[in-house]
Amino acid sequence: MKPTLLILAAGMGSRYGGDKQIDGFGPNNETILEYSIYDAIQSGFGKVVFIVREEILDTAKALFLPKLNGLVEVDFVVQSITSHVDAALYKNLDRKKPFGTGHALLCAKDAIKEPFAVINADDFYGREAFTALGSFLVNDVSAELHCMVGYAIQNVLSDYGTVSRGVCTADEKGHLVGMIERTSISKIGDRILHQTATETVEIPLNTYVSMNCWGFHPSIFGETQRLWENFLTENYSNPKSEFYIPTIANQLIEENKAAIKILSGGVKWFGVTYSADKDIVTTALRQLHENAYYPEKLF
Repeated sequence: MKPTLLILAAGMGSRYGGDKQIDGFGPNNETILEYSIYDAIQSGFGKVVFIVREEILDTAKALFLPKLNGLVEVDFVVQSITSHVDAALYKNLDRKKPFGTGHALLCAKDAIKEPFAVINADDFYGREAFTALGSFLVNDVSAELHCMVGYAIQNVLSDYGTVSRGVCTADEKGHLVGMIERTSISKIGDRILHQTATETVEIPLNTYVSMNCWGFHPSIFGETQRLWENFLTENYSNPKSEFYIPTIANQLIEENKAAIKILSGGVKWFGVTYSADKDIVTTALRQLHENAYYPEKLF
């Protein structure tokens, strides 16, 4: 059975200033996620599931369905503020956006029955990441073993502002021990610093971080449902609460329910956080086409 690619494309893009998931960056106006889809197909994936907001559903279908027709199975799932929220709690919700990446993962549970990868729509991950994911999801994944692709933190920063990253700790087997979400990370000179109002922490340049590039056995949906219900009970009235995939991963590790292998496929990465990042991404993609890393047209 071929694995599936789940693309998280429901983000609001507030710092970017628009819907970067469907903005054009390639020389033929390709979105970033089209490169991920191309690399995934080349790596043996057989299906793509998009998680989107209702407001961009029709636009996303019109943009991607004609390009992917006949190449891969495609499905769309809407993530809304009230997705998987009991009707009795609706009246107490005071939010402007859904609950985050873990919530998005849960929204896909009825669309995916096979091993699958999860990525952000606005990150370029590189073919090596999908090659590693495809091999793992076909040969190694189980209900007790999932994976993530690790990226060295020095390669995943923005030149135009601070970023948030899930900073990882691994054991001697290369399994994830834990992950701490660090905000306000920036490179200052030759140092990478996490700065808050009360402390400054230096992070070694080669430290693995999560770029939300995961590989899961479908059993993850049952665990996500369980953890979501606990989260919602405690946080539904907090308009800024977030239910993240790293939260799920950390909990499974703490409960000894599953291990998460850190794959070394994180070679190339660039992404769009701020509008000023667009020129860098556009230039990098053009160079990849010129160097024949990608064909003249992807689809």
